[in-house]
Amino acid sequence: MMGFPKGFLWGGATAANQYEGGWDSGGRGPANSDVITNGDPQNGRMATRRLADGTVETVTAMRPDPLPDGAVYDTAPDHYYPSHQATDFYHHFREDIALMGELGFKTYRMSISWSRIYPTGLEETPNEEGLAFYDAVFDELHKYGIEPMVTLHHFEVPLALSNAFGAWQDRRMVELFLKFCETVFRRYRDKVRYWLTFNEINNLPFGFLASGMTRFDPQAMAQAAHHQFVASANAVRLGRQINPDFRIGCMLAASRVTVYPKTCAPEDVQAAWEAACRNYFYADVQCRGFYPSYQLQYYKRQGIQVQMEPEDAQILRDGCVDFISISYYRSTLAARQQGKQSGDPLNLGEPNPYLPCTEWGITIDPLGFRIVLHNLYDRYGLPIMVVENGLGAVDTVAEDGKVHDPYRIDFYRTHIRAMKDAIELDGVDVMGYTPWGWIDIVSAGTGEMRKRYGFVYVDMDDTGHGTLARSRKDSFAWYKKVIASNGEDLD
Repeated sequence: MMGFPKGFLWGGATAANQYEGGWDSGGRGPANSDVITNGDPQNGRMATRRLADGTVETVTAMRPDPLPDGAVYDTAPDHYYPSHQATDFYHHFREDIALMGELGFKTYRMSISWSRIYPTGLEETPNEEGLAFYDAVFDELHKYGIEPMVTLHHFEVPLALSNAFGAWQDRRMVELFLKFCETVFRRYRDKVRYWLTFNEINNLPFGFLASGMTRFDPQAMAQAAHHQFVASANAVRLGRQINPDFRIGCMLAASRVTVYPKTCAPEDVQAAWEAACRNYFYADVQCRGFYPSYQLQYYKRQGIQVQMEPEDAQILRDGCVDFISISYYRSTLAARQQGKQSGDPLNLGEPNPYLPCTEWGITIDPLGFRIVLHNLYDRYGLPIMVVENGLGAVDTVAEDGKVHDPYRIDFYRTHIRAMKDAIELDGVDVMGYTPWGWIDIVSAGTGEMRKRYGFVYVDMDDTGHGTLARSRKDSFAWYKKVIASNGEDLD
């Protein structure tokens, strides 16, 4: 059996808005994430905005009502914003990278905060202090032989661009994003080889939280998706010009294409296929370079007319990605009921009675992981990088001062075995695997800390209190062994 290929990229993943902190340090400007509060499974995350008369209101961070005239998104006293400190990689990066080195990481998937480089997004020149920070991070990674893999847009835009013109619903974002990309491509051309354009681009419907947008009607969402497609393709084209050795990928939330019909009724099978296609669409454009016919017909039925510039078609064709990266956490169900497809873009789907669930209602489905790897490789024929896979769970510090997390080890064992089956039995070209988040970070969906993912425990609670001390969980030693054996020792 061939097992994992030589040079397989084992590592871990995080995002700046959930991990970095230092939100007002080093010349960084506020981002959309910095006005989003914490929440919990019963109470979603909220965004704060200041109305024209100076009063503050809180609105859902997913799809808030349009921004009223004269209003701006802003921080407000008496609200806790998890991104401001997160788990403070900004001040702990050397300590944390040393832990990555101890684990034996080959790669680290991270993001660059756009507003740390261009505080408002509108500056003509970048913030040198922000650029120097990432220089230090990349240098530290290379000291341990760790290859950075950088996401350019991970649910984070300069807040000023949201307030000025609603972020991605506006065409001006394309050139502003390209300016940011050119700056970091040129600055780090010899330090970073692997790049991802947009994190979970098919989670654009997560609204303000994912994109900084201020309108969420179907027309605005379709237009924003097009702007991101063009921006991604332009970034790919520019990156190749700056350094032909760059490898630039897209990133898809693959849980949303791992959709099972609720029953074997043909209507449910069709509903599952349509639900998957609403998400395949995003990868289709980035991997194939054109809009698929099924999506064009869908837009026509919905009365959506996407405004495209004459050069856009060529840009999309020329800017296809080199590989596809994915997150995978769960599978979902779909059914046709009363003529309507169950599951809007924000619906996590009905529980699958054949699968166990986490405390947060997330199904645990390692076979689904193998299925989606197979389907994506069959569909696109591109190498696949697994950049997110993990288990959110409540960890308890035992009397011996340690976190014993056999549930996390079991989760990763079954999913790594499924990934190995996809490679060995299905012939899928998998480049690497970076569990999410390798260290405890703020949950994107709920803003919680108690929903922990890491191999490393961070002493901090849901309201930002704690020492931020790092400590190794039992899963740390287990994952170190997995990496050292190139995935062969999973016991």
